Amino acid sequence: MSTTATTGTLAVPGARLHFQMRGTGPLLLISQSGEGDADRSTDLVARLADSYAVVTYDRRGLSRSRLDDPERGVTLTEHADDVHHLLASLTDSPALMLGCSLGAVIGLHAATRHPGQIGVLIAHEPVAPRLLPDAERARHEHELGALQDLYLRKGLGAALPEIARTLGIDPGNGDAEPDLTAQPMNARRTANFDFFIRHDFTAVVHDTLDVAALRSTGTHIIPAAGRTTPRTVFDYHCATALAARLDRELQELPGGHNGNTSHPRAYATRIRELLKTDDR
Repeated sequence: MSTTATTGTLAVPGARLHFQMRGTGPLLLISQSGEGDADRSTDLVARLADSYAVVTYDRRGLSRSRLDDPERGVTLTEHADDVHHLLASLTDSPALMLGCSLGAVIGLHAATRHPGQIGVLIAHEPVAPRLLPDAERARHEHELGALQDLYLRKGLGAALPEIARTLGIDPGNGDAEPDLTAQPMNARRTANFDFFIRHDFTAVVHDTLDVAALRSTGTHIIPAAGRTTPRTVFDYHCATALAARLDRELQELPGGHNGNTSHPRAYATRIRELLKTDDR
């Protein structure tokens, strides 16, 4: 297993992206959830790097990926085009992709906007209201707007528990695997949360995902959800709606919404199984 990450930067329209690559084999891009940057899934990456060239990156606006105009915000199509430019700089072949939460929505956009560039996309609990029936979609868009407003009025301490409740995340359930890399709430992570809630929430609420186009992208999309994610929450409904729209079975992954960080050993095993099953 490769233990050293190769880092780089890539100029894209309106930003400069920081990325990391670790391991050898078929290229597997991981697009993170929430405020997660290139270091978010370090324990998972370590368990995949013996079989894949695993690429992680800081989304534009997070950590080391800087926007030319930090106040302008971001759209999901820009995030998807960032994935397109990053993959084009690294490989001429269709890539594999794991998208978690917001990262899964980015993957869905990339699949429709750049057909053929992603061979397989594992879409874990995409936060994509457009997948849902109109009334439910409107309710959840309002819910996300209310969470954003709560953060702007009362700060991260008040907003985080409500965000966790909305996504079915229970950080105190004691179910995580042992010996995980610490993810402290330091200044960088706090700044990432600020960008995520201020700008990425807005991008999700104003999403333009072409849901009908998902069936004809050429990308094999694998809808997935966490084993312990409550079946009543927004992100689980999005995952089941994606599976229904594609007429595919919803695949189960270890842990909940953040299983990639809470259960990296079991999660890596399941990712390998899904990618091997889809080996064409």
